[in-house]
Amino acid sequence: MSRYILPVSAFGAVFGCAVLLKDHVTGGRCPSKATINGKTVIVTGANTGIGKETARELARRGGRIIMGCRNMEKCEAAAKEIRGKTLNPHVYARPLDLASTKSIREFAETIKQEEQRVDILINNAGVMRCPAWKTEDGFDMQFGVNHLGHFLLTNLLLDKLKESAPSRVINLASLAHIVGKLDFEDLNWEKKKFDTKQAYCQSKLANVLFTRELAKRLQGTGVTVNAVHPGVVATELGRYTSLHQSQFSSSVLGPFFSLLVKSPALGAHPSVYLAVSEELEGVTGRYYDVMTEKEPAPQALDDEAACRLWEVSSRLVGLEQEGQSGTSNPSAESQNKAAQTNPAQTLGQNAGPAVSTVGL
Repeated sequence: MSRYILPVSAFGAVFGCAVLLKDHVTGGRCPSKATINGKTVIVTGANTGIGKETARELARRGGRIIMGCRNMEKCEAAAKEIRGKTLNPHVYARPLDLASTKSIREFAETIKQEEQRVDILINNAGVMRCPAWKTEDGFDMQFGVNHLGHFLLTNLLLDKLKESAPSRVINLASLAHIVGKLDFEDLNWEKKKFDTKQAYCQSKLANVLFTRELAKRLQGTGVTVNAVHPGVVATELGRYTSLHQSQFSSSVLGPFFSLLVKSPALGAHPSVYLAVSEELEGVTGRYYDVMTEKEPAPQALDDEAACRLWEVSSRLVGLEQEGQSGTSNPSAESQNKAAQTNPAQTLGQNAGPAVSTVGL
């Protein structure tokens, strides 16, 4: 009998450490009990995963929920399910493809015409580690969806957000931003060999820099913006990673990995916390690791890079030409430096296959 003591003890220790590590990684539930009756919330990528659970929780708290999704069949089904489970009839599905600036503009125009207010915008949709696909407009899929799509959407809705102030914008970022770097000479991977991991990390760094710059430009408007890493969550986002592509990884490493990840329902709570918490009223330009404010990577604190990214992004999505860049830059010196750079990108003319960009 004694020969089993050591292996059993070792297994128990490993399992115990895994549980403790999971508790640390997952964080917890949103401590705020605040309701949002009368407030309108937009959640991108809301037909599955974190987005769907975020929409569900905010519907439970009384919000009027607009679910922006590429796959309308799944989105309508998710909206119907949420209405049934929360008994909130004000949950709506709207078409939104973050890989198409045309779709983004049509969605924003619909919101402007149909909604009296926008109190909370949650930029949740994303794509991770996909092949070298291009968006409808020729952008790298990850940079185009994760950053440019939400950059355009947010700018198009800024007037509505300002009219509804105090209002909030939440950008879902990732811990991956800490190894990200922006290659302003080739943001769309036209000149160098494509690296799907670095492309993802670049897009997540862009999320944090966008948050920082937008917060500066919105000073005094009553609109706050913060970025959040939701933690390690079991969603479809990782469908293109090696863990899901390898039979060995899926069958052998998958069960151990599952011990360290949280469910989409729990993964939604960081977004909910930033959306409703009373203690965050007026807090802006911050980065949160789950529900704890943290300082992001040094490159995410670079104000000059943040300004330059804004100017480049405005040109790429056509906001600059239309005079719709939304807000003025409080730092004229930084803006002048950005204006001296050449953001021109050689965008591929042959866009790759489309990819579902929401609910991942």
